[in-house]
Amino acid sequence: MKDVAVIGLGRVGLPLALAFADAGLEVIGVDIDPARIGALREGLMPFEEPGAQEVLDRVAGRLELAEHAADAHRARHIVLTLGTPAMSHIEIDLRQIRAVLDDLLPHLREGHALHLRSTIAPNTTHFVAGYLRKHRGFDIGTDVFVAHVPERIASARFFEEISTLPCIVGGVGERSGEVAAELFERLGAPIVQTTPVQAELAKIWTNILRYTTFALPNLLMVDCEQYDANVFEVIDLINRDYPRGGMRLPGLTAGTCLRKDFAFSEERSNAPGMLLAVSRVNESVPLFLVQGLKRRVGSLEGRKVAVLGLAFKSDTDDERDSLSYKLIRMLERELADVAIHDPRVPTPTQSLEDAVADADAVVVATNHPEFCTPEALGQIVDGARTDALLVDPWNCWGAATVFAHTDEVVVLAGLGAR
Repeated sequence: MKDVAVIGLGRVGLPLALAFADAGLEVIGVDIDPARIGALREGLMPFEEPGAQEVLDRVAGRLELAEHAADAHRARHIVLTLGTPAMSHIEIDLRQIRAVLDDLLPHLREGHALHLRSTIAPNTTHFVAGYLRKHRGFDIGTDVFVAHVPERIASARFFEEISTLPCIVGGVGERSGEVAAELFERLGAPIVQTTPVQAELAKIWTNILRYTTFALPNLLMVDCEQYDANVFEVIDLINRDYPRGGMRLPGLTAGTCLRKDFAFSEERSNAPGMLLAVSRVNESVPLFLVQGLKRRVGSLEGRKVAVLGLAFKSDTDDERDSLSYKLIRMLERELADVAIHDPRVPTPTQSLEDAVADADAVVVATNHPEFCTPEALGQIVDGARTDALLVDPWNCWGAATVFAHTDEVVVLAGLGAR
């Protein structure tokens, strides 16, 4: 019998499977995507994750690949890293989890352990335990083991954080937490035992905290536009030498975790609407940028707007739930001619030179390090129209202005006139 199977080889599951194999465990990796399985069989990472390709090269002999969830029963530990989207009715979508459970049910036997790694709504771990009890009669915590072991690692930091961030374990029944700890302690992180629902809440509210924290400067940015104030100067005034400051900078706040996880609390909230308001603030940033453009340059019909960045955040190739796409759609609805550049994402885009050539406006949608250099700014200034507007909610070059003409940005960034 193998040591562990990981079902779902996405950005959470695949690095985890590699880490288990790198710790000396025999691993089965399961995914229904033939392209992803094909890439792995050729020894290639299907997405960007710093350090992952080197680990894959090391552990190929200890990672067996499979395309059917039922194959996971050949391992004692089964880790589920499946998609758990939120439905449009503010409701968790458990279809992927239920489908995998149905595939596994005939094959489970005493001694198996199921660990939920995906972000889930409160009481989902107990639902899974009850599902196994209802359909197979297992005594959870004695016959088989069920736990929630949430993943809280930042995108592109897996191998940096997997051995250092505290590993929360919420087990059902007498021994589930101990069994889960036996597996995850192999990765080196300190284990923190708790109840399943507290593990679920800790994960959800980790993301809600970040989503809310980023909404505040985004709302402040909108207020500053209304009052003709500079958001970056106001944030500096809030934070400078003040022990109770801490206001973050504005930007396009999105990604699969942050955009959906608030719904897992909102689904049964006793204060409905609070987190929906947070979401509306963050979701309104693309509209704010488009409206700001129109106020300064007039109609966008037939004007070329270069959008820099498709990834949902800096320094990653992950495009899932990126607000860049919403921004692009809104620009297209204004009949603008949109050019796109992102050097990291798998979606084909134009070169930076082609994207900014003769542009009437350039919007920094993702603050990739490649964009935030004097060289990139110089390329934008040289390629775009002389009076082009540069929209930079991230303050990429330290010019401390969301909307400014390119030559103004050069001066404000302290790079001298061009």
